[in-house]
Amino acid sequence: MRYILFLLSIFSYSQQTKFVDFVQCEAKVMPDFNSKSISGAIRYQFKVKNEIDSIRIDAKNMDINSELKINGKRVNFKYNSKEIILFEGYKKGKNTLEFTYECNPKQTMYFVGSADDFQIWTQGQGRYTSHWLPSFDDVNEKVIFNIEFEIDYRWSFYTGFSNGKQIREKKKQRMPGYAFVYEPKNSVLKFKMKKPMSSYLVMLAIGKFDKKEFKSKSGTPIELWYDTRDEAKFEPTYLYSKEIFDYLEQEIQFKYPWQIYRQVPVRDFLYAGMENTTSTIFAQDFVVDSIGFNDRNYINVNAHELAHQWFGDVVTATSGKHHWLQEGFATYYALLAEQHIFGDDYFYNELYDYALQLSKAAKTDTIPVLNEKASSLSFYKKGAWALHVMREQIGARTFQKIVKNYLKKYQFKNVSTADFLAEVKKIAPSFDVVTFQKEWLETPGFDMKTAEIYLTKNKAVSTYLSLVKKKADITTYKEILTSETYFPVKQYLFYRMAAVPFEKKKELIEIGMKQNLYIRQAIAETVEKIPLEFKSQYESLLKDASYKTKEIALINLCENFPDNANSYLEQTKNVVGNNDFSFKITWLKLYYLNGDNAQFERDNIITQLIAFTHVNFESSVRQNALEVLLELEPLNEKVIEALFLATQHHKWQFTSFARNTIRKNLKNPEFRSRVEELAKTANEEMKPLYEKFLNEKQ
Repeated sequence: MRYILFLLSIFSYSQQTKFVDFVQCEAKVMPDFNSKSISGAIRYQFKVKNEIDSIRIDAKNMDINSELKINGKRVNFKYNSKEIILFEGYKKGKNTLEFTYECNPKQTMYFVGSADDFQIWTQGQGRYTSHWLPSFDDVNEKVIFNIEFEIDYRWSFYTGFSNGKQIREKKKQRMPGYAFVYEPKNSVLKFKMKKPMSSYLVMLAIGKFDKKEFKSKSGTPIELWYDTRDEAKFEPTYLYSKEIFDYLEQEIQFKYPWQIYRQVPVRDFLYAGMENTTSTIFAQDFVVDSIGFNDRNYINVNAHELAHQWFGDVVTATSGKHHWLQEGFATYYALLAEQHIFGDDYFYNELYDYALQLSKAAKTDTIPVLNEKASSLSFYKKGAWALHVMREQIGARTFQKIVKNYLKKYQFKNVSTADFLAEVKKIAPSFDVVTFQKEWLETPGFDMKTAEIYLTKNKAVSTYLSLVKKKADITTYKEILTSETYFPVKQYLFYRMAAVPFEKKKELIEIGMKQNLYIRQAIAETVEKIPLEFKSQYESLLKDASYKTKEIALINLCENFPDNANSYLEQTKNVVGNNDFSFKITWLKLYYLNGDNAQFERDNIITQLIAFTHVNFESSVRQNALEVLLELEPLNEKVIEALFLATQHHKWQFTSFARNTIRKNLKNPEFRSRVEELAKTANEEMKPLYEKFLNEKQ
């Protein structure tokens, strides 16, 4: 999983897996959006291997029905709001456990949107599946999970899925005394796994989804899901998906280990993506049209989460200390997939970017990779760099053989760094695993000098590195811009010349404006004061195939040529932009400030912006709208209400923005007075929210 600090949990009590093996879980669940709850019936099959006083199942803040049965008989048990504790009724060997439960999950299962347009989805890693499904926080307990769930008949436009392959059954029930067949009203969807997995990889997703299906080169069924409103964005969103799957399977040399693979984007997901076994969930941010693809695309995350199906799902680290075995591998194999698609220049440019991030972080980051408290940057990108160094030293073919043997030996088990390095030593005995572990896994910081040795094998990065160390030289810059040098080097030239007067870099800008959209974007960003002679060329940026470039250009043109603002706004009035609606919201702001508008038109703009703060929009849209509204009409009742409601969102980045903005604005006497006034007449939902912040110490 990408961009998350993942500390795998270890039971506070003795490692239960030494004594008990939970083999299979049959779960029948029914989530309810209106009550934000889930209820279910659970049946576990487990083996007692050695005598044990008590057996524990993680279940956070649930109502556990007292009719709990082991081997068909009701037994006594304890529940402490965190764990179900069994202490009687089981025997050595095979056992069954059955019970029902219900709960209102405070995390892990999220109910997003409103009653007429909602999604329900889960995020188990770092959050724990035991908040919605009685299961195991210990990643070393691997279980075959078979999930069946009901969708209320009132949600006729909704569908969903869980882990594994769907079992299609026509459930027909004959009513006593009647000849006709009765069809249950609720939709029942059943999914079955064949192999075990850790509980954090269990998932559920429900929404207004549709899908397209195909098979990989090796015959694996692949389902690519999407919100029914986004069918037109399907192709650019999932571009290269089949190629990535086929490449990784061939490169890893270990057949995709599950029965099916599917992916689905959901609104306001907590991270970029999550590698639930067979079923990846990813952020709606990556659902793009052909223009948005140039600003942000799903390719790297797509490859990263797929790589986790092997590294994380098939072989799972025993604890957080060895988390790099998941994130380092997924990051590196995603980069290899991108190398396959985009070529060596892209690959080495990304490696260099990783190195820069690691080198900068090394000034304050004193925790090595092989430590459960290591940073995400270390787990992901230093882990990837460690694997790159190993692969370069022992050769791609040998590395491939090591990985194949490693996966084959430990499939569906838990692993440590020692397990992986033992396989390295077995296949490549001349490789010094002790030094490798010490230098790359146990030593904090980042060895930039060593990294540059590997990076300079690539001409584009070598050119870039030599350029960075030289003084600005217009003649050299011109030679680079007119050469076949990889475009990020050319971008860098314009960022480096940002403070150089226009006249001195005019010739270079003329050259750059004839090149690709990313170089043109660098020019758009670095030429804020637009000379009249450059006006016509700069205006052409409004037509570039990048919403980011369009937005930068629109802002700068309206600021530099306010008399032409209405013309620029008219040209771009139908552009919405990416999923965060950044362009559209910026456009509304500029139209409010620069347009030739009557008061009713400005009121209409405010109404449109307030509409973007509704719960049916993602937090990125709501935040962008709120930032503009607080600038234009900070005392508007609906604006203030939307800001305070944002503090209740599940996404911490959005709630943090809202809380910090409220506290800052409450220092303004006029804003505080307005909130105090609103609190007096507020409804039951809003009054406690207003008072909570008003009563905080300044």
